[in-house]
Amino acid sequence: MSNTETQDKAKPRSLPRKTRIAVAVTAVALLVVSGVAYAVMAGRDVSTDDAYTDGRAVTVAPHVAGYVSELDVTDNQFVHRGQVLVRIQCTDYLAARDHAQGALESAEGQLAVAQSDLDLAKITYPARFAAAQATLSTERANLFKAQSEFHRQHDIPKEATTSHDVDFATATRNAAEGDVAQAQAQARIAQPVDLNIAEAQAHVEQLQGEVKRAQADLDQAKLNVGYCDVVAPQDGWVTKRGVEKGDYIQTGQQLFAIVSPEVWVTANFKETELTHMRVGQHVSIAVDAYPNLKLKGHVDSIQAGSGGKFTAFPAENATGNFVKIVQRVPVKIVIDSGLDAKQPLPLNLSVEPTVELQ
Repeated sequence: MSNTETQDKAKPRSLPRKTRIAVAVTAVALLVVSGVAYAVMAGRDVSTDDAYTDGRAVTVAPHVAGYVSELDVTDNQFVHRGQVLVRIQCTDYLAARDHAQGALESAEGQLAVAQSDLDLAKITYPARFAAAQATLSTERANLFKAQSEFHRQHDIPKEATTSHDVDFATATRNAAEGDVAQAQAQARIAQPVDLNIAEAQAHVEQLQGEVKRAQADLDQAKLNVGYCDVVAPQDGWVTKRGVEKGDYIQTGQQLFAIVSPEVWVTANFKETELTHMRVGQHVSIAVDAYPNLKLKGHVDSIQAGSGGKFTAFPAENATGNFVKIVQRVPVKIVIDSGLDAKQPLPLNLSVEPTVELQ
């Protein structure tokens, strides 16, 4: 074999040109697909570190003022709804309740008397008016008789009567006229039967109002006695306790707060991150204070306005030089799993939620 043939066999054979082109196109296609897949996968998750735990904290304040006689709660204690937390000395309120009870009973007694007077008035006033009319009729008849005797004594000849009889007839007539006038006056007094009954009815209604007012005072006094026991309005943990046994507390004074066991996450996402965010999407939550705690949740709602809209002094973009600032919108995320019931999450802890966009 010649040296030329030996050198030709030692050289590697090159791939055909079409094969090389196909390999290059395939490599480029793989790179493009990988880039697109990476971009798609990277766009499926949105996270923010501008997030914190949130919840409800109810302020507990007394309805009445007084000295704290018992304090049945301590800091960070878990309490149940209706549990007595603070007792206020209620001696004064018990006395006020008893006084209101006596005032009610007195008003009810006066009302009972007035009601009896009304029932009696419905019988008495019509009967009194009828009696006055009957008396007037009798006196008028007596007057007619006296006038007849008076005229008879004055019309007969003087020889047929005496001065005594004439004077007696005159006096009898005058007395009868006075009796008629008196009977007429009594009839006029007894005539307004309906008005007299209405007056008695008005007195009854007035006392009915007094009874209602006394009953309201008694109800309020009973409420005040009940308010001496300050109870928990809901289940939760006691925080920010600012009362001690023996303190004098005022109505409406903040004693402490009760944090509800329900905790969620408020995350402030950029407005550009809300494009594909929807209610119900799954969320993974990392807690800075507890790195090993893995929480799962879902998007509950998106606030209808950015955080800057509800500040005390919102920006006035219509004046001055405008500078566009990316706004952040609060998103409420409900925690579905991962919480430890015995170790609740304090409010306002820093967390980092990651929303799986779909």
